Amino acid sequence: MATTTQPKDIEAMVIDSLATFGADPDVLSRDATLEEVDVDSLDLVELTQVVEEAYEIDLDNADFKQIKTVGDIVDLVVERVQG
Repeated sequence: MATTTQPKDIEAMVIDSLATFGADPDVLSRDATLEEVDVDSLDLVELTQVVEEAYEIDLDNADFKQIKTVGDIVDLVVERVQG
């Protein structure tokens, strides 16, 4: 498992990854909705791959059905990494 598993580190990785995919870094925060930061389904697929590789976890489409905000993504990853 990756050595960086603190929630703040996971949050930073998710936000940095979304910015790399083209999301506006000025509006990226835990409370920002995916619509606000212009994250689409392709971005989520790419983020899933990055997260799975970084933290050696498995995520599937069902995990993202209730995702509305950047914070929801962070919480999901934290839960899987710590669980």
